[in-house]
Amino acid sequence: MSSKAMGITLAERAAQLSPSPTLALDAKTKALIAAGQDVVNFTAGEPDFDTPAHIRQAGVKAIEGGQTRYTAVGGTVALKAAVADRLLLDTGLTYQPNEILVSVGAKHSLYNAIMALVSPGDGVLVPVPYWVTYPEQILLAGGRVERVATAPAQRHQLRRDDLERVVTPATRGLILNSPCNPSGAVIPPLALQEIAAFAVDHDLFVLSDEIYGRLVYGGAQQVSIARYPGMRERTIVISGVSKSYAMTGWRIGYAAGPAPVIQAMANLQSQSTSNPTSIAQAAAAAALAGPQQAVEEMRQEFDRRRQYAVEQIRRIPGLAVDAPDGAFYLWVDMAGVVGRTLAGREIRNADDLGLAWLEQSGVAVVPGSGFGVPNYFRMSYATSMAKLEQGLTRMRSLLEA
Repeated sequence: MSSKAMGITLAERAAQLSPSPTLALDAKTKALIAAGQDVVNFTAGEPDFDTPAHIRQAGVKAIEGGQTRYTAVGGTVALKAAVADRLLLDTGLTYQPNEILVSVGAKHSLYNAIMALVSPGDGVLVPVPYWVTYPEQILLAGGRVERVATAPAQRHQLRRDDLERVVTPATRGLILNSPCNPSGAVIPPLALQEIAAFAVDHDLFVLSDEIYGRLVYGGAQQVSIARYPGMRERTIVISGVSKSYAMTGWRIGYAAGPAPVIQAMANLQSQSTSNPTSIAQAAAAAALAGPQQAVEEMRQEFDRRRQYAVEQIRRIPGLAVDAPDGAFYLWVDMAGVVGRTLAGREIRNADDLGLAWLEQSGVAVVPGSGFGVPNYFRMSYATSMAKLEQGLTRMRSLLEA
């Protein structure tokens, strides 16, 4: 079914797309703030730290040195080398330059991979809760989203049994996100080994979104599924510099995998965006290859905020939360609030609760409907302790009123 805008008929693929609820809510919240309203914003998946100084300086140096021209479509030699070195440290695997593609953010890397691997009618397994973009990109490619429920009792950590209940003869691939956005779940190594065996047994490709891989807490161990037997040749590892290095606006992501897949992804990129920004690539190379102390300092501060926010959420009537093992989000069960009336609004799901908090308390969270679970909400703790304290106090006050 097509739609019309200003007399122009839209293509079906554009008409069926939904805007990102996380970005839409963040934009609405920022608009309210710009209009003078006092809003504590827990919606955006963005560190509140500045990009470390040595990385910023690398970007300035690139500008002053005239590095402002086109680069190779798939990334500069220096950045690919830095990516390969980082992947060796993070995954224990060696990748050659022709097995690496640099793109305009990890979302772009994921899009290239899905467009290169998913044909119309192909099923792709997507664990729930999922990052909001996964289903939309699969649909753009003409694929089928095969949602895989994960158990709250397992803290939403994916298990092979979950996948076996959903896989079909049309299934071609699996998207993994560990640490997970929104739940913060990190799949334990033994469970990941079983998932790898499942992928081999069913001859599936795996898109392993490891963008939060440097942000784990409490002894959790993040392992790339590409390390397990039979997996390197069927896995595309997706990552980037946005989350670990506070470089969201620089827009640099990367993918590593089998050379034929990476070449297909590069061909797609050459006909869409071409190369990522040359200046951002220079800064990203400095981030990956340079001092890593800032990454650890940010991780420790996120951990401090994580522990505080979990403790405070557990004191709020009707809410429940598991301490996340990674990323920088709380995935909060609000089922205990369903059926109540707050400020004249009946609370049926997290969308209703989110609106009540935004309108009555000046607090913005992301309802779980966009992540596939309507009775949860996502709250980012990538903000200051002062903002956490202020926002959590407001949230509690409305529910206790």
